[in-house]
Amino acid sequence: MRLFGTDGIRGVANRFPMSVEVALKVGKALTYLLSKEEPHPRILIGKDTRLSGYMFENALVAGICSMGGEAILLGPIPTPGIAFLVRDIRAQAGIVISASHNPFYDNGIKIFGPDGFKLPDHLEEEIEELVLDKDFDKEGPSGQDIGRARRMVDGLGRYLVFLKRIFPQELDLKGMRIVVDCANGATYKVGPTLFWELGAEVLPMEVEPDGLNINRGCGALYPEKMAQKVVELGADVGLAFDGDGDRVIFSDRKGRIYDGDCIMALCGLEMAKRGILKGKTVVATVMSNLGLDLCLKEHDIKVIRTKVGDRYVVEEMLQGGYNLGGEQAGHIVFLDHTTTGDGLLTALKVLSILRETGKDLSEYAGLIKPLPQVKCDVRVTKKVPLNELEELQRLISKSESLLSGRGRIVVRYSGTEPVLRIMVEGEDKEMIEEISCRLKECAQRLLEGGEA
Repeated sequence: MRLFGTDGIRGVANRFPMSVEVALKVGKALTYLLSKEEPHPRILIGKDTRLSGYMFENALVAGICSMGGEAILLGPIPTPGIAFLVRDIRAQAGIVISASHNPFYDNGIKIFGPDGFKLPDHLEEEIEELVLDKDFDKEGPSGQDIGRARRMVDGLGRYLVFLKRIFPQELDLKGMRIVVDCANGATYKVGPTLFWELGAEVLPMEVEPDGLNINRGCGALYPEKMAQKVVELGADVGLAFDGDGDRVIFSDRKGRIYDGDCIMALCGLEMAKRGILKGKTVVATVMSNLGLDLCLKEHDIKVIRTKVGDRYVVEEMLQGGYNLGGEQAGHIVFLDHTTTGDGLLTALKVLSILRETGKDLSEYAGLIKPLPQVKCDVRVTKKVPLNELEELQRLISKSESLLSGRGRIVVRYSGTEPVLRIMVEGEDKEMIEEISCRLKECAQRLLEGGEA
């Protein structure tokens, strides 16, 4: 596809494909398709805190209304909030304007269907074909059939109530001090409010978005800042969310950081103890550390791996009937409660486990013994199919032979950025660093890129 990647459309704001013209036509195309089944379809629009969100919001509204749809504006709200609300109010679709963890100058568009799940590939392909090839000038209604727009003022409140109902009624967070890093993003209001209402002493940080500071040296991509604050303030736990709130990274009171693999292991083991881990299986991606597999295997829990992207994790979960999955980056999916990664929900799940067991997060520090992993990125000018890069493929094969089956190499293009991602995992740290360096140098030479 030419517009959609692994997580919707994404790119530099005001440049193709993230142009106002494309956003306008996405609104038209989506409404055009939905109108075949439902006259005047309701379409929710939420966003994060990026400066460019205003112009894309208005472009989408114009496109939706021009095709007879009803646009419902929610303002800044976490991505999983849209996934919840599209089902809660029986809307026909939900659109999120966000580039997730990317810098402020990027933006994106992702779409949820009426079931709260991200659109399948074939529907994205239909929308893409309409956006790029269809002339809508004579398709739109006129007169009283033109659509309307309205603002929904209680969307965040509804989402907040939904989250609190997931937290066990007999528990609270009284006496717990929590550092909450909102990355100046979509959780900046609802995050601190949620934990305060459950009784915690909230120590907020990065909650003053100005349109330019989202993800800037903070949040889930830079959890060290949050972890340092936990130690400085003597807090019990720290939470770092990303710009659109669908992922979370933790810190314990000693400043140790817990990524998505650690959280999947913790939650997987607790769910298995209670007999509620379906299929005794956790779904992860190829980027998760082998330490996750080794940890869970000791307790007869299987790990199934998918391509990178929480949409592929969810697809595998639905197909296999599993209820826990996620990514090392902090997207965790609890399919019994929601349809996508949700940082706030994940935080509540972990905090409820700590309350129920009476344990401190630091007691789970040794849960996973991760194998050394080296990751690097190469910025590319063009995503040449990897199977056409014969020299790189030969080097990968040679490197895999050196690992002798006691490590892994994953080389893939990012679905959201013009970047080639390289991950090498193995027992020998010095060896995997050398392999990573060679692969990076080869990729830079072949793809005419620079270091990302």
